[in-house]
Amino acid sequence: MGRIVVISTGGTIASRRQGAGFAAAAGGGEVMATAPLPEGVSTEVVDLGSVNSARLTTRHQLTLLRTVHEVLEDPEVDGIVVTHGTDTLEESAFLVDLHHDDPRPVVFTGAQLPLGAVDGDGPGNLHDALLTAATTRGLGVVIVFDGKVHPARGTVKTQTLAPDAFADPSGARLGNIGFGRVAVLRRPLRPAALPLPAVPESAVPRVDMVMHHCDADALVFNAALGAGARGIVLVATGAGNATPEIAEAVAAATFRGVLVALTTRVQAGPVTEIYTCGGAVDLVAAGAVPTGTLRAGQARIAVLSALLATADPREGERLLRHALGEPVAADARPADLARVT
Repeated sequence: MGRIVVISTGGTIASRRQGAGFAAAAGGGEVMATAPLPEGVSTEVVDLGSVNSARLTTRHQLTLLRTVHEVLEDPEVDGIVVTHGTDTLEESAFLVDLHHDDPRPVVFTGAQLPLGAVDGDGPGNLHDALLTAATTRGLGVVIVFDGKVHPARGTVKTQTLAPDAFADPSGARLGNIGFGRVAVLRRPLRPAALPLPAVPESAVPRVDMVMHHCDADALVFNAALGAGARGIVLVATGAGNATPEIAEAVAAATFRGVLVALTTRVQAGPVTEIYTCGGAVDLVAAGAVPTGTLRAGQARIAVLSALLATADPREGERLLRHALGEPVAADARPADLARVT
């Protein structure tokens, strides 16, 4: 059915007990040895490292992004599977998806139980990911877990320990896997791919997240600015609400050219301009860009991708809105960023 390249990055699927807990230690070859191969699939492994995904940095993620593109330069490759820790899988998958313009699939998977566990979920997830990479086209970057296919965009980790770890709380999954086949239920709507960032490691922009809560003031938001943040994701309450003081801080930040995105700590539903007195009405008027149904981790990736593409604040906002899937006037952005399916 196909030649699949497996890019191994670590995570629980590659973890063993080390002292009092588990940590990523195994290479991609050891991980692959645990999984049954779908009939007709051949594999080769690219080892990028083996770390717990909570330790990943933007530099790690950019290395992964570039590796995906390098692998797909080979026309004989039919698809890619990325084994990744579940803690930040949703962020890496969305980053790759924002820059993915090839019909061949990139499939992220991992495990909730460590390498070698008697009842481990890693081998089954890896088999399903290989099957998906070999038999589907045109879905963009997807996450395969527990017999389900999810779009990278909007899908987050919803369970800390359960095997059915991922879902889009605001949308439906793309497909189901069973009986040796992938049943595609729908195809995602995706904006055209952003160009690959060409930024040296020393110039990776700082992008922070700040959560609103009762008694919150602008101290932490302003501390992020003081630390040099070029982008901030405000994780607001409700449909995207904070306080007048935070709205003032947002206005001061955006005036300085800082890119501010507005999301919510609520699990599902869109950010919506309903309330004033520091609510989303005022925050958007202050220059914050609402992120729709994208939650904090992926909103941060959208801001990061926009900042990696340009140092111009106005162009950064346009690219951010494009990454979020918003339609943007044709004369307000490059012609190659037309919306596609």
